[in-house]
Amino acid sequence: MTDRPVVLLATCGWFPDGEPGHAALDAALDARGIDARWAQWDDVTVDWSEAAVIAVRSTWDYDSRVGEFLGWASGLGPALLNGFRTFRWNVDKRYLLDLLDAGLPVVPTRAADTVAGVRRIAEALEIAVVKPRVGAGGRGLELVRDPAGWEPADGHEGPWVVQPLVESIHHDGETSVFVIGGHAVSQVHKLPSRTDVRVHEQFGGTSRPVPLDQESAVLAMEAIATVAGLLGEEIAYGRVDLMRYQGRLVVSEVELTEPGLYLDVLPDNAEPFADAVVERIRRQA
Repeated sequence: MTDRPVVLLATCGWFPDGEPGHAALDAALDARGIDARWAQWDDVTVDWSEAAVIAVRSTWDYDSRVGEFLGWASGLGPALLNGFRTFRWNVDKRYLLDLLDAGLPVVPTRAADTVAGVRRIAEALEIAVVKPRVGAGGRGLELVRDPAGWEPADGHEGPWVVQPLVESIHHDGETSVFVIGGHAVSQVHKLPSRTDVRVHEQFGGTSRPVPLDQESAVLAMEAIATVAGLLGEEIAYGRVDLMRYQGRLVVSEVELTEPGLYLDVLPDNAEPFADAVVERIRRQA
């Protein structure tokens, strides 16, 4: 009997058994001869050094403990897919400014360190979207219509990014393209509820798989290639969120740290992801 390579899939206490739909990924890795196990990233009893590959998956509590999370990731070495340097860059939404500077079409974004800074930027916008620079799951997002009187609703002390409200979110929603191994492999369409702009399920949003369209696929792959060029890092997998702003398809987020694979609605995403893991194991052998 030969030893099967160990792959550790990092999750958090909210999803101890793995991300929604994880059974598809478990089966895909098992079929490829891999011993895959889900482990909570902050579990001090886990021996991460035994893994041939570590894939951060559903660590969706990291935003309130980002220093601790990055400290953990920094010690994992080359086994970590996407890698610590990518995580350090990607957890701060200021990365959108780097993408803008690189010429990628991105939702207009400015950074603010103080409440006064948010107010000043928002004054030039009809409706401003204010987000914590370190945030996940739509938490902390606010719409600001009265900048002069704005105070953070949740007591967040900053910093933030400020963007114009992309009105198309109400009727066109948001598109997410999954890029694995440098190739766009699938796409989901997401809509918010009638009372919110967030497409996350916990805020009433819905997601459904749609055929991969060329315009979205090309921009998503360009976004991943741009990041790889900026950081000098291999990007094994990512999710690129796209919106239509002033008639143009633009990037709203590039999720590289813990992007959900939406396996509950796109179980076939498990196959290319498992292939990417196998390729990493092969190259490290």
